[in-house]
Amino acid sequence: MTDTTYTVTGMTCDHCARAVEEEIGELDGVTGVAVDLATGAVTVRSSRELAAPDVRGAVEEAGYRLT
Repeated sequence: MTDTTYTVTGMTCDHCARAVEEEIGELDGVTGVAVDLATGAVTVRSSRELAAPDVRGAVEEAGYRLT
């Protein structure tokens, strides 16, 4: 298992966090996503290392920005 933490900007509420969790959660190999709304930290647990463009695309699909 691999845990990677990203910073996502633009999230302001629980709905925002859920949208990011759902989009990233659909990526192949992802087994868990935890969002810390206060800091913008998004920790992704996966069975393999994820490609950064895939994670960025999922975050942008949810309407937010990966920094």
